[in-house]
Amino acid sequence: MTAHRQPMIEVALYLIPVGLSDAELDMVLPQHNIHIVREIKHFIVENVRTARRFLKKCDRNIDIDLLTFYELNRHTKPEDIPAMLKPLTGGEPMGVISEAGCPAIADPGADVVAIAQSRGLKVIPLVGPSSILMGLMGSGFNGQSFAFLGYLPIDTSQRNRKFKEMEQRIMRENQTQIFIETPYRNNALVVELCKAMPPHIKLCIATDITGAGERIITRGVKQWLNQLPDLNKVPTIFLLYK
Repeated sequence: MTAHRQPMIEVALYLIPVGLSDAELDMVLPQHNIHIVREIKHFIVENVRTARRFLKKCDRNIDIDLLTFYELNRHTKPEDIPAMLKPLTGGEPMGVISEAGCPAIADPGADVVAIAQSRGLKVIPLVGPSSILMGLMGSGFNGQSFAFLGYLPIDTSQRNRKFKEMEQRIMRENQTQIFIETPYRNNALVVELCKAMPPHIKLCIATDITGAGERIITRGVKQWLNQLPDLNKVPTIFLLYK
């Protein structure tokens, strides 16, 4: 009897999620993803070093030296991106890997996906952890209408305007507001938020999602002022609702 062999994968641009924490991969990624990774020889990545580490974590037998990596991040020139898809147009599957979570969500990988779509190339997103969705799931907030705002402005006046805008959208549209901050500024952001928002607004702080220190806690903004957490350098996502 011959051993069952999984079929070859399709020629497509695979969007390959990465873990959000140090959790074992089998806790956050399906085995199907590992099979896909083993079959791909060309990867578009945000950071080559961390991508190589992730692939070795998927399967230590992967020969990294036989793989080709194209780096796509904030330093990449837009005119250099289309050429990265050359293996795919030549009939070979490719993978996109970001630093953490799902590629093309708050991630430069979206640029190459847009080009693939414009050329009629097949794009296949794989299942994996998203801090945005997992934070929303655990918050108790409106999951039918929500907005991810990325990073808030650093300038104080612009930041205050954004706070007011978020409050208005919550009240007018019943829309959950989701955003992130540079980890070393997390603590300052919580204080600013709690002072700027009226008492009826609730804040959910979701930290270290999927990790050993995972906490997803929803409280009124004034309650948070009395129990300020230490979020310095801790991966965190923030959500506001009423």
